[in-house]
Amino acid sequence: MISFLGIGAHKCGTTWLFEHLSRHPDISFPGSKEIHFWDKQRHLGAKSWLNLFTNSENGKRMGEITPAYAILEPAVIREIFAVCPNVSLFMSLRNPMARTWSAALQGLDRAKLKFTDVSDQWFLDYFHSTGSFRRGNYLECIDNWCSVFPQKRLQIIWFDDILSRPKSVLESLAMHIGVDPSYYSACPLAELQVPIHQGSKLPIRSRLLEELRRMYLPKIDELEARFDRDLRSWRDWPNDGY
Repeated sequence: MISFLGIGAHKCGTTWLFEHLSRHPDISFPGSKEIHFWDKQRHLGAKSWLNLFTNSENGKRMGEITPAYAILEPAVIREIFAVCPNVSLFMSLRNPMARTWSAALQGLDRAKLKFTDVSDQWFLDYFHSTGSFRRGNYLECIDNWCSVFPQKRLQIIWFDDILSRPKSVLESLAMHIGVDPSYYSACPLAELQVPIHQGSKLPIRSRLLEELRRMYLPKIDELEARFDRDLRSWRDWPNDGY
């Protein structure tokens, strides 16, 4: 049976989480990291998804991490709840301006376009695309999931903490999933600090930065108030180092 589900967010450290969770002796990803069932294969029926997690592998906790699940509609989330109401959920959050810029640069690479050849308008169109904005609207994603699942089922992970205290992040997540956190306590810190699939770090143009600030500073204020977390460093992006 599926035990945990990572629901995003895109470009917020989910590959790092997958790599380190998959090394835990009591955790298994039968379908690898991203299955994309609920956003692309839902028509096959929930049973076909659950069948991926029928082999318990000596009691291992099984799950997947598909960042696209963050923006699932409540109706789909209710379908997930119906088949696994006790699943442990987690979602990682990164400065939405940094997330959007990183995702845009990834989109550029996938389109095989050169940064110097692409206009500001290309990036602005990307920023304002429905998919991009919804992925950066974290509170809407969280509220949609917590309107169906009990809030205690969802653990929020901060990308800043992955960078500054990775061992604590993994220990806390292990406890949330229901496996022994001491595995990560014994891991060398230097090993946990190695970036995985680090994206491009091209400097953002001033006009584009101005637009991202206009779009996301209010969202940062809302997050800060909701979680009572100091997010002043996010407002300073890209001078915050990531």
